Amino acid sequence: MEPHSINYQRSGWIEMVCGPMFSGKTEELIRRLRRAKIARQQVEIFKPALDNRYSQDSVVSHDETSIKSVPVDTAEQILLLSANAQVVGIDEAQFFGPELIRVCQILANQGKRVVIAGLDLDYRGVPFEPVPQLMAIAEYVSKLHAVCMVCGGPAIHSQRIIRSDKRFIVGSKASYEPRCRHCFKPPGEKMPVTSQKDKLTSSS
Repeated sequence: MEPHSINYQRSGWIEMVCGPMFSGKTEELIRRLRRAKIARQQVEIFKPALDNRYSQDSVVSHDETSIKSVPVDTAEQILLLSANAQVVGIDEAQFFGPELIRVCQILANQGKRVVIAGLDLDYRGVPFEPVPQLMAIAEYVSKLHAVCMVCGGPAIHSQRIIRSDKRFIVGSKASYEPRCRHCFKPPGEKMPVTSQKDKLTSSS
């Protein structure tokens, strides 16, 4: 849900946009920030410096929608660089660590609108902090779904399709694909049976 009324002189809040990869999180973040710019609000946008997949100085969605941003190494830098902002956008929240929770609370308490996008589950299907904590303190939470690449159902997982045990990998379609609950394969587990044809094959 996105707020419909804005009074920056009296209140601030947090909006959390979460979901798996390829669910449109970054596109939704960009859409909200562009609307704020159209409304002549002072907007500052930040991304983790390690995310340089598509651009060094822009937030870019997988569909190549983009908006200029400031790469930062730590969440603390966001506080220093957003002093004059009315609206603060933060992409890839899962790469900032627990310090981002305190930073977002401070920004909202200063009367700023804080719009955040991030993965809520990691490649193992485990809650990806600090996103669950940000969801808990946010006034508005939008959980988006992708389309499962196996069955076409609503996907909530990011299936890693390359070999790696690292929790943090900045990847794209060559590294991940969206999966639903039933088609998701956690590390070390066999792919669940998803169709009658698969059942016949697995039993023969």
